[in-house]
Amino acid sequence: MTDPGWEPVIGLEVHVQLDTRTKLFCADRAEFGAPPNTNVCPVCLGLPGALPVLNAEAVDLAVRTGLGLGCTIHETSIFARKNYFYPDLPKGYQITQFDRPLATDGGVEALTDAGVELRVRIRRIHLEEDAGKSLHDRMPARTAVDLNRAGVPLIEIVTEPDVVSPAHARSFLTSLKQILEYLEVSDCDMEKGSLRVDANISVRPAGATTLGTKTELKNMNSFSNVERALSYEIARQIAQLEAGEAVIHETLLWDANRSQARPMRSKEESHDYRYFPEPDLPPLAVARSAIERIGSTLPELPRAKQARFIERYALPAYDAGVLGATRAVADYFEAVAALAGDAKAASNWIMTDVLGWLNQKQSTIDELPVPPGHLAQLIALVREGTISSSVARQLFGRIAESGEDPRTVVAAEGLVQVRDEDQLEAWAADVVAAHPDEVARYRAGDAKLLAFFMGQVMKRSQGKADPRLATQILRARLDD
Repeated sequence: MTDPGWEPVIGLEVHVQLDTRTKLFCADRAEFGAPPNTNVCPVCLGLPGALPVLNAEAVDLAVRTGLGLGCTIHETSIFARKNYFYPDLPKGYQITQFDRPLATDGGVEALTDAGVELRVRIRRIHLEEDAGKSLHDRMPARTAVDLNRAGVPLIEIVTEPDVVSPAHARSFLTSLKQILEYLEVSDCDMEKGSLRVDANISVRPAGATTLGTKTELKNMNSFSNVERALSYEIARQIAQLEAGEAVIHETLLWDANRSQARPMRSKEESHDYRYFPEPDLPPLAVARSAIERIGSTLPELPRAKQARFIERYALPAYDAGVLGATRAVADYFEAVAALAGDAKAASNWIMTDVLGWLNQKQSTIDELPVPPGHLAQLIALVREGTISSSVARQLFGRIAESGEDPRTVVAAEGLVQVRDEDQLEAWAADVVAAHPDEVARYRAGDAKLLAFFMGQVMKRSQGKADPRLATQILRARLDD
């Protein structure tokens, strides 16, 4: 919790790798995990005379992102050179956009700590190339440089300072990631560096209108680390100000292992980078017809989909949130619901059994060997009374491993639910005879033991007993 006497002012810069086959200004592959310094050429190595050629696919994906976030797409934007010297920046400058970006003025709704939706405005989205990567663990006491990432296409999404707390920042980033995944512009894999977050943070007395001195936090490799790092930095700045000390305008690196931030360098201003228009690239012109074409292909986005799930399928908001969190799971749910004719049953199965199995296997829904038709069959088998829910759940585990057809397995292995009253009576009689102490306790008023007896019947029947009939027969025998 933030000290009530102070309020944080937080703005985020989110770097997103676009899902293109090649880099932003050359034909080298933009793949992850290639041997160091193999996806390089004269352009991304910054060799004299090598000229950049813009990747049209990256422009389309950037426009798609801007439209998905409600931004204005500018038909003309300008590339610029951002000049700084670092070992993994071979040209000595980064090609980016500065005063005339591709897109401006969007926004994302996110929940605050109090559960209130608060809009985080998007100031700008611009295209830029990535730098290489410095490696500190390859050679003792030395730093190695891998330039495979140099030139990989990025968009930088810059928010207004609308984020009001660390939890709000995490909520915003979660919502933003969902939108980006729905738009299919990036895999957003933070472990691969496909999504990286920097935060600008300052604090001021509660109710004040002037801004305090800000710091920039870097090296936060998960949303939970963003939240932790912001909490740390807010507390640090408040402690300094209350001690009469000034906050220094600097860049800090978050150390997740020690849960603290350490200074990296003094914070640069835009004039430090000596921005000027990129002389080797003309202005980026995006025709209005191209913007409209891309806009016509946008999918239904997460919040709209979740609202539709609530209205159309009468699902609770929680269910809609879980099912709509990813586009693939949402599509799978709708396919199962349509085939089964029972949206709530489809929701329950997917949220428990399907997502549980995927989590256990560390797999995605695309890797699930249970097509929507097979899960719909399983739901129908339970609804018809052909198999019990317990057998169905055992069967799900089997077909999730094998991909078999549920009805075929049920028929082949005799898993049909037993409704024969003579057989159910026999199982009930055996269970009651085998547990005289529990029978006495039940008849003395411990009604909860009925569940124990039912468990024993299901065990004897190998899960095949019809639960409703078995319960009736057991209760009649126990109450006799």
